Amino acid sequence: MSMITPATVPATMRAAVMRRQQIVVDQMAVPEPGPGQVLVKTLACGICGSDLHMLRHGPRLAATADPGDRILQGMDFERDVVMGHEFCAEVLDFGPDCQRRFKPGQKVCSLPVMLGPGWRRTVGYSNDYAGGYGEYMLLQEMLLLPIPENLTADLAALTEPMAVGLHAVEMARLEPGAVPLVIGCGPVGLAVIVALKMKGLGPVLAADYSPQRRALAIAMGADQVIDPGDHSPYDSWRQAAALPGQAPPALGPIPEALKPAVIFECVGVPGVIDQVMAGAPQQARIVVVGVCMELDNFRPYGGIIKELNLQFVIGYSPEQFAASLAMIDSGHLDLSPLITGRVGLDGVAQAFEDLANPDQHCKIMINPALHPA
Repeated sequence: MSMITPATVPATMRAAVMRRQQIVVDQMAVPEPGPGQVLVKTLACGICGSDLHMLRHGPRLAATADPGDRILQGMDFERDVVMGHEFCAEVLDFGPDCQRRFKPGQKVCSLPVMLGPGWRRTVGYSNDYAGGYGEYMLLQEMLLLPIPENLTADLAALTEPMAVGLHAVEMARLEPGAVPLVIGCGPVGLAVIVALKMKGLGPVLAADYSPQRRALAIAMGADQVIDPGDHSPYDSWRQAAALPGQAPPALGPIPEALKPAVIFECVGVPGVIDQVMAGAPQQARIVVVGVCMELDNFRPYGGIIKELNLQFVIGYSPEQFAASLAMIDSGHLDLSPLITGRVGLDGVAQAFEDLANPDQHCKIMINPALHPA
């Protein structure tokens, strides 16, 4: 537990700031909590793949963003942004109109959302509400969840990415007997595998070019992993999902004699959706979980002739967020192998470069209290 109290919170803080498409460490004012808001100290914050994409593609995306975009709304890339939406923090102080359900020193996590009359902002994707790449931040009291004492800050910070996987699996609406295939075993794909296994679904097949990520997929519960460089993941899926031969229908396409297919696209790179559609069996459900922030193309005719179902997903509900925290706390699955590095604020820029290599890292945690040796 920190020795910092409201009376000793400094006037300024250090933060790793997104500024002109670079990550720089700078000083900024410690935010003051408003009505219903809580000042917290960041204990751990994961670097999300979306943060990497936002640094590279954010200004271009903002220029063409839909007015209802709940991520880019409120982001001006000409001004500083402190990212970080996967966090665990420590309660320090309260703004007006708070119920003070948590004591100073309590570890918490939260949906990365701030709310006000007629508006909503995403913590870490806002000029006004800094995320966990800074020493301190504001959170909405009504959204806080207490962290059990036995749970480390690093593991608690995995609640948010695990909730993304749970939401994707629940949105997939798997039919009885369905055989899921996960394409891409980065943090998003691994979160999907965890959610599938915790729900008792499977067998779960997973594909990735990286041997390190395939090993992590096995550690997270995948029943079979495939190197796409050696073997088609769709052929492997067909072998696992094969049914006895059936007579073809009188009308319509002849279906393959297979169990229901649900394919999770967890790569988020242009061209992958088209590849998945080409490899998918008839009437497969394709759930797009990877966040691609570039223009992409696929051939609609391929989806039409196979009667594919294409489902895009993002985020999670408050209930799914809480369920993910409970899953982590249960200890049924050791998620610690997902955390492959820890850095202080001065190491964030290098961590962004390191995460470009899938064989080097999965999830790097930021601890603002860490300083270079």
